[in-house]
Amino acid sequence: MEFPICTERLSIQPLSLSDADFIIDLMNTPTWLKAIGDRQIHTVNDAREYLRNGPIAMQRRNGFSLYRVSLLIEETPIGICGLIKRDSLPEVDLGFAFLPDYEGLGYAFESAQAVMEYAEKQLALSRLMAITIPSNNRCIKLLERLGMQFEKEITLADSPELVLLYGKNWTIN
Repeated sequence: MEFPICTERLSIQPLSLSDADFIIDLMNTPTWLKAIGDRQIHTVNDAREYLRNGPIAMQRRNGFSLYRVSLLIEETPIGICGLIKRDSLPEVDLGFAFLPDYEGLGYAFESAQAVMEYAEKQLALSRLMAITIPSNNRCIKLLERLGMQFEKEITLADSPELVLLYGKNWTIN
């Protein structure tokens, strides 16, 4: 599958340095700050450094990363969804976040489903994980709707906060 990955309503493609303003907006929303934490991304330079050393570097290194999710017709960036390889998890992690105006409209499910299909069919991953804080009921429901199952409570190496670990396995033929 080539990029962009297109769904009925969305275009999903790798993030670039030109997404800096969008990243500042996204990473400073109340939902991001509560569920993911303050990453201290407040200026265009902060955002470009994050993009350069995070998603762009991961895409080059692993062939996957977090992707920009945009409305298909307007090309308006509305969120991110993608794959992350964290040092503190043994498998690739599915992650997503959306701007407040686009939450609760099915975009997270639609993009996550497309990214999971990409992970399974194009990257030939046999397993995918996801983490969320215990109070994020919307995320938990979405992960379960995507066919992921709760596995256990864990803490990550870079944070003392308890998170819930979900997983999904595929049989690769």
